[in-house]
Formats: sequence, C-alpha cells, structure tokens
Amino acid sequence: MMSFKTALGLLLLAMVAMVAESSWGNGNSYSYDLSKMSDLRKLYNSKVFKAERMTRPLEGMTFQVGKLSHSGVRVTLEDDTKWLVHKGDGYGISSQTVVVAARHMSNNWKIVETKNFRGSKTVSDFVKAGGTDYKLLFDNCHDAADRMMDG
Repeated sequence: MMSFKTALGLLLLAMVAMVAESSWGNGNSYSYDLSKMSDLRKLYNSKVFKAERMTRPLEGMTFQVGKLSHSGVRVTLEDDTKWLVHKGDGYGISSQTVVVAARHMSNNWKIVETKNFRGSKTVSDFVKAGGTDYKLLFDNCHDAADRMMDG
C-alpha cells in the first residue's frame, strides 16, 4: 500500500510534469511529456546518475551575463534518458519547479557544472530541492539550480 507521503509526492510530480512546450511560463497552455501515473511514478523514483547545471539567455535575449540568464539542471537517468529540472515564474501549476524532456531544450543552453551522483539521488530529490514557489530575488531559477547541485 502506498503511503500518504508517496501519494502526495506523486500528485505533486503529476502537476510538476506539466510543462508549456510552446510558450514557457505564460500559464495559458500546458502539455505533458508523461501523462500516465505509472510513468510519472517511475520518473519520480528514477535514480539520477549525472547532473549538469546549465544556463541559457533569458527569453528574447541573445546573450547572457551572470544572473541575467536562466538556470536549470539536466539530469541523466540510469536508462540514459535526459530531463531538465528547472524553475520559473508560471512554469507549473502547483509548483514552479518543473521536469521536461531534455529534447525540448534549445541549443542555447551551456553546461556550467557537471556532477556525478552515481544514483544516490532521485528526480524527486531534485524537484524538492528546486522548491514550489518562485521569487525573483530570493528563490529564483539560479537559487533552485544551486540547491539541486548541492544535493
């Protein structure tokens, strides 16, 4: 039997897995990389073997300077699939930290740091480290990525 904590975590992940593919963060339309609860559960519990902290220019900009950029962490799982865990204002419904298949990433993302977690953390650990709320000054994408990589 599934514990309340696990069920709550899966519900949170189901909501977190909603990502706006065509228009990041406007909250108008969400599409899903995974929609079956069993697939979400599998992703949520998947062990992370490699994590890459990455940055890209902000939407509409062609360059990035320090914090004037967007951060996320691309995780590689045991089956070699790659997922981007990142946070932004309006990115999700119940949580502003979302998980999206890495195939949606543009080629503007650059690797800043790589860490081998050797399966010691799960995707859910990265989502929890990202946090549910977004605050521009004190809990933004850079803060979330820092916490994920500190793991």
